[in-house]
Amino acid sequence: MAIKTFVLDTNVLLHSAQSIESFQDNDVVIPMAVVEELDKFKKNSDELGRNARQVIRHLDRLRQLELPKTGRLKKGVPLKSINPALAGRLFVLTAAEVEDEQSTREVNSVFGSELQLDSPDNRILRVAYGLHQQGKIVVFISKDINLRLKADALGLRVMDFERGKVNSSSLYTGFREAETTHAKLDQLYREHELPAAPFELLPNEFAVLHADNGGKKQSALARCRANAMLTLLDHNRTDTVWNVSPRNKEQRMALDLLLDPEVRLVTLVGGAGTGKTLLALAAAMQQVINETLYDRILVSRPIIPLGNDIGYLPGDKGSKLASWMQPIFDNLDFLLGGEAERKAKSSSRHSAEGLINSKKLELEALTYIRGRSIPRQYVIVDEAQNLTPHEVKTIISRCGEDTKMVLTGDPHQIDNPYLDASSNGLSYTVERLKGQNLFGHVTLARSERSELAAIAARLL
Repeated sequence: MAIKTFVLDTNVLLHSAQSIESFQDNDVVIPMAVVEELDKFKKNSDELGRNARQVIRHLDRLRQLELPKTGRLKKGVPLKSINPALAGRLFVLTAAEVEDEQSTREVNSVFGSELQLDSPDNRILRVAYGLHQQGKIVVFISKDINLRLKADALGLRVMDFERGKVNSSSLYTGFREAETTHAKLDQLYREHELPAAPFELLPNEFAVLHADNGGKKQSALARCRANAMLTLLDHNRTDTVWNVSPRNKEQRMALDLLLDPEVRLVTLVGGAGTGKTLLALAAAMQQVINETLYDRILVSRPIIPLGNDIGYLPGDKGSKLASWMQPIFDNLDFLLGGEAERKAKSSSRHSAEGLINSKKLELEALTYIRGRSIPRQYVIVDEAQNLTPHEVKTIISRCGEDTKMVLTGDPHQIDNPYLDASSNGLSYTVERLKGQNLFGHVTLARSERSELAAIAARLL
C-alpha cells in the first residue's frame, strides 16, 4: 500500500493532541506555520492551551532523537518513539522547502492572485500543495471548512479529522420499539421480568414492547438489566418525583435511570424544552433531600456565552456564577415552588439559597473541577455538548465512591466554535459507553416546555 502524507492544520492539533498518532503507517507533516500558531495558544489555561503544550512536547521529544544531529524534524523522525505501534514519520516543513516556481505559479493561477505568505493558512496550503507537486499522495486534514474548500480548489484531497467523531444522525437513543406476543406481555406484567435475549438489547437499554391481541393493542415499557433480564418499569416510583411527573415515555425512562443508584452515569440528549435539566434536578433533590443517598448536589455548566460576551463580572465566585447558573435557578424555582410545606412568605429563590447555605447544593464552574475527587454527590453537568471528549473524560474521572453523574445537552445547539454535533464530548460519551452496566442513556424527542417552545424547536 502506498504511503500517504497527511498535512495537519492547527485546529486538528488543538482539537486533539493525539491526532499525530492517528494515521497508522503513513507520514505526518506539520507546517512551520502550525508550530507558530501553537505558540500563540500554549499559555492558555483552557483545553486548547493544554493540547498545544502537549503537541509541542511531542515535537520536542521527537526532535531530540539521535542527537547530536540537527534538523531532524525537517528530514523526518519516526513516530514510534511516542507510540510503538506507529511506523510512519513526522516532518516539520516550511513552504520554501517544498515548493518551486512552477508550483507557486499554479497556486496563484487557481486563486487569480498571489497567496500572501503573511497568512498562516496560506503558508499551510502552500506546504500541502508543494508536497502534492512532488508526487506524494497528500491528504490535507483540517476542521476549518473554508480552508478545506481552498485546498480542494488546488486539487488536494481534503478530510475533516474524524477521530473521536460519531455519526450524530444515528446516535444511540437508549431505547427501541419491539413486537412481541400477548402471552409475553402478560408474563411481563405478571412476573415483572422476561429474558431480554430475544430483543437483543444492551444493558440499561429500554424496550417499548407492543402486542396485537385480536385487534386490541397492548404495550409495556421495560428495561434490560445487567443480568440480561427485561424488567417492567415501576410506574409508582416514576409517577411523581419532587413535584414533577413525566409527560411522555422518554421522560419516564429518563427518571428510571436517574433514580437508580446502580447506574452511575446517565446522559440525556434532547432539544430545548424536553425536560433534561428539570428531570435531573428533580431526581437529585429526591435522592439528596428525601432519601439521603448522596451528601449534596453539584451542578456545573461550561462557561461559554451565546453570542457576544458581556465581559468580566463583578463579585466573588458565587456572584460571577449566578448569571451562568440562571437556568439552574429557573428549574429550582419550578421544583421548589410546589412544596406544600413551604411558608407562603418565603420565595422559591430563598429556598434555593437555603439549599446552597446548607451545603446541599453546590454550583461550580468546570474550570475548577480538574484535580478534584468527588465522593457521595449527585453531579449534574448541564450543556455538556459544549465540552470536548477529553474534557468529558476529565470530568467523569473526578467521580469518587458512591457518586452519580448526569450529563445533559443538545448536540444541535453548540456554542463552542471547535465542536459540532458529531465531535462534541456528549455525543462521544453516548456512543463509547453504550452497553456498559454503569451507564444509561435516553434521547428525549418531544418538547414539553410549552406549545410555543415546541413549535420553535420543530420549525425554527
